Amino acid sequence: MTKARLAPIHPGIYLKELLDELGLTQAGLARDIGVPAMRISYLVHGKRPVTAELALRLGRYFKQSPRYWLNLQSRYDMDVAEDAIGARVAREVQPCTAVA
Repeated sequence: MTKARLAPIHPGIYLKELLDELGLTQAGLARDIGVPAMRISYLVHGKRPVTAELALRLGRYFKQSPRYWLNLQSRYDMDVAEDAIGARVAREVQPCTAVA
């Protein structure tokens, strides 16, 4: 029996849920954190990543650690990579046998 994996969840999904929960608009958020509205739109639609700069701005605005946003992005990137090439890497790369 194989374990079914959930599809990777882009950080923009979390941002959209947060905006909806707080009753904020994408344009309002963009204005408040000093970025172009399209940057937020692209993020919410999964077309752009969370950068370190954007993580700093989102973290400050929402009173969260910027690392929260970077960790969401990192997790998404790893999940996408595992889905795309994980099996091939497992076949091609053998673990090191040297003892530390």
